[in-house]
Amino acid sequence: MVSGGFVGRSHISAFRHNQETPALSGASAHPMIIAYAQRASIAALVFGFVAASASAQTGSIKGKIVLDGAAPKLAPVVVKGDSAAKDAAVCATVEVPNEGLVTDGVNVANVVVYLNSPTAKNPALEAEILKKSKEIEVDQTKCVFVPHVSVMHSKQTLVFKSSDSVNHNVRYSAFTNPPFNQILASNAKTASLKLVPERRPLPLACDIHPWMKGYLMVFNHPFFVVTGADGTFEIKGIPAGSHKVVAWQESAGYVTTGAAAGQAVEVKADEATDLGEIKVPVAKLKIQK
Repeated sequence: MVSGGFVGRSHISAFRHNQETPALSGASAHPMIIAYAQRASIAALVFGFVAASASAQTGSIKGKIVLDGAAPKLAPVVVKGDSAAKDAAVCATVEVPNEGLVTDGVNVANVVVYLNSPTAKNPALEAEILKKSKEIEVDQTKCVFVPHVSVMHSKQTLVFKSSDSVNHNVRYSAFTNPPFNQILASNAKTASLKLVPERRPLPLACDIHPWMKGYLMVFNHPFFVVTGADGTFEIKGIPAGSHKVVAWQESAGYVTTGAAAGQAVEVKADEATDLGEIKVPVAKLKIQK
């Protein structure tokens, strides 16, 4: 077995000794031809080992998104039982919170963390994402976009659906993709949509129910995550080297240094680079109602 990141003479000698080349090993085969065949086989072995080693030289970036300041009190966008709300029989059966800031008072959810324009690739990680989910689904249930913040790879497809018994209107204005605006009947869904990468988040809206808001980001690489309720994140499988990481929250914008360009981070193989706490300044929040 080849180990320790080095192909030694003993490995190559053993390989040469055990290598079978039936088409060339007869009495009529010229020794030079056999030698070239063996060299080609050894080169293939070394190349395969180096390629495998290179693909294994990955690390991760992790951290936690926290609130810097006292959490503001946000009124719900729809009060439970409000008969004045549009389609109240469906939309006002539960309280609809303002998701412009989702926090427990300390940790911040729904923050997109990603690498900005990475030149390095990880085909295995990309394949894993596509295997897990070839299509991203954004539902509309109780007159809310679920999930509120979605992320996808450009090789995935996107579908909007409605689990509600009322009509919705799904709309977004993109920077690179064509704009989208479609009425969605009750309990229906759109055709599968193919999107190209976007450098900025796409705001989602429903013109029938104006409080409905969501966001979508489309990437051409697999290095992206969305924070959960505990605010933590980890982007795995990043090739070792220098990268720029970005964290974006819908009401505060970019919260990492470097803004949209990203914060410089050095990733080491087999290590997790911990950015610690990344703060969302309360003073920077512009929460839509």
